[in-house]
Amino acid sequence: MIDFKRQSKTDADGVRTEPRSEPKPARAAKPGRTEKDPKAPRTMRRGLSSDKRTGTVLKSWRAKAASLGRRLWAASEPYRATAAPWLAKIRRALAVVSTLGWVTLVAGLVAIMAGARLGWRELSYVGAVFVLLFVIAILFAIGRALLAVTLELSPPRVVQGEPAAAQVVVRNAGKAPLLPMGLEFAVGERAARFTLPTLAPDATFDDMIVIPTSRRGVIPVGPVITQRGDPFGIMRREIAWTKREELFVHPLTVPLEALGAGLLRDLEGRTTQDISMSDLAFHTLRDYAPGDDRRYIHWRSSAKVAGVHGEERFLVRQFLDTRRSHIGVVTDVARESYRSDAEFELALSVGASIAVRAMADEMDLTLVCGPHVAVQPNPHLALDTYSRAELDGWSLARAGGQLRRLAPDVSVVLLVTGPECPYAEFQRAKSYLPREVAVAAIRVEEGGSIGLRETAGITVVSLGALSELPRVMAGGQVA
Repeated sequence: MIDFKRQSKTDADGVRTEPRSEPKPARAAKPGRTEKDPKAPRTMRRGLSSDKRTGTVLKSWRAKAASLGRRLWAASEPYRATAAPWLAKIRRALAVVSTLGWVTLVAGLVAIMAGARLGWRELSYVGAVFVLLFVIAILFAIGRALLAVTLELSPPRVVQGEPAAAQVVVRNAGKAPLLPMGLEFAVGERAARFTLPTLAPDATFDDMIVIPTSRRGVIPVGPVITQRGDPFGIMRREIAWTKREELFVHPLTVPLEALGAGLLRDLEGRTTQDISMSDLAFHTLRDYAPGDDRRYIHWRSSAKVAGVHGEERFLVRQFLDTRRSHIGVVTDVARESYRSDAEFELALSVGASIAVRAMADEMDLTLVCGPHVAVQPNPHLALDTYSRAELDGWSLARAGGQLRRLAPDVSVVLLVTGPECPYAEFQRAKSYLPREVAVAAIRVEEGGSIGLRETAGITVVSLGALSELPRVMAGGQVA
């Protein structure tokens, strides 16, 4: 059978030729493959898998190294504890060398090695001189002086503006004469420096400096340090002989009249007109009512009434409450409440004056000046709290919460703040206190006038100078 679709032909020379077939269409290349590199995706896949294996191996090695490091650190703990004292001694010994000393030693050694390498004899001589200076400086630092040093503040507490002084006494407690050496101690941010003269055995040297107290605060004084070293400053050995002392500069205060009584119930307090069933101040007798404590039945009076009236009646005793004042003084230390540092100092003086009067009245007292607090302090500790007070981020409401935690039985609270404190802050501070607590606020404004305002159950008094405080407090009891 003849295939008409595909027939061979014979050309003129008798050569048989096959019919030309149609070219097949090229296959579409897969994504990522090219005609030149058909295996590119497989190569890329191999590269990616190789990178993943490398990353996994690196992570595994890192984890193993970290684990080994932790085990070695834990295993070396006994040795570290044994070597710690020796390492501390080495660090103290190396700390004696100043920066100039290390530069001198390194420069000397480098000069000696460079001179020997280059054949430069003069450079070697310069290096030898540097090393010799370092060795001589070590000789100056060797040895320890036997001294008896005392530092005394006279007095340790002063009111702002009063004089204060610090006296230092040095005695040579050794058996050999003491060569001159430097002595210094810190006074606030400054330092007082002396030069001890040559002291024979048991000889003493004393000197005194005046400490400025124009500003309220706490002034650190000391410790007394002796300096021993060479004249070139290569070695500097310092030894502290005393502890650091603190000079308290208290704020200014003014005398006040007695403060009003509070609301706290106390058996040793003042008698009020409120009726109580258990106290010490006897008031009267009344008929027994269901629920009364039988311990307070007055049997003799009950028997007399029963004999006179011929009826069975029981009489119980009634008392008057005795209450003792517990006053809380909260001074605002928020920076945004004041326009200047002078207003903050005025607020501290107002709070300190009220605290001194409360202690004179034998009231229970709690002070809050931001993070610095004092509960039932003595006069020195109370004023020390105001000396430590600084402008901080504590809000008045936060200070009120602190007062509630320190003195849950407080009866009268005075809030002392500046002119920029909003009235809403008074409400937030009061919300932390019990409802029966009497709350009053004093706003200080430098150069302002005396004012009185009642807002939401809080009496707010304004004043512009510390001298106006007695008149403000005498105008009416705060509770």
